[in-house]
Amino acid sequence: MKMYNHTTYAILGILTTNCRSGYAIKQLIDRSLNHFWKISYGQIYPTLKRIVDDGLAEVRDSSGEGKRDKQEYTLTSKGMEALGKWLSEPVDQPPLEKNEILLKLFFGRHQSTDHSIKLLTDYKGKLQERLATYMTIEEGILNQEERSEDVDYWLFTLDYGKRAALASIDWCDETLEKLNSKEEHDGQTSV
Repeated sequence: MKMYNHTTYAILGILTTNCRSGYAIKQLIDRSLNHFWKISYGQIYPTLKRIVDDGLAEVRDSSGEGKRDKQEYTLTSKGMEALGKWLSEPVDQPPLEKNEILLKLFFGRHQSTDHSIKLLTDYKGKLQERLATYMTIEEGILNQEERSEDVDYWLFTLDYGKRAALASIDWCDETLEKLNSKEEHDGQTSV
């Protein structure tokens, strides 16, 4: 069976939900996947075309009264098979995280401790905003009247994001404490 990139598998997975159009796929990505898997709008339609060309999905035109025509995609059995095969494969290795704050901190000796403290304080604030967003998403999922079969799995991924944000906030607190102590020590030595 042909191998595909992760974006293709992500879109195959999205097609198992009620998302059938490119627009609906993009909305789902923006609301949920974007927190842990980036897919640009420009990747969606070429990927959908490839999926259809390879027989993994079918497309049909759909129109509603007073609405313009749109294309709706549904998985074929071949598409479900490809998704199932990919889901059953082990993950090669944990993902490497690109993190600008870690890169800047790694070279922190070349900037003032005060500036490193400001960078970390700002970063911590952004992490707290992200955590609040995750909490809001969780509340929205739990308050849905009609529970999807996917809810438990959505909550598993959301829990990972919450825990990662909390761990990063904790790391910020400890690092800020050390940097503040260093700044106090450096200030005393220069007197």
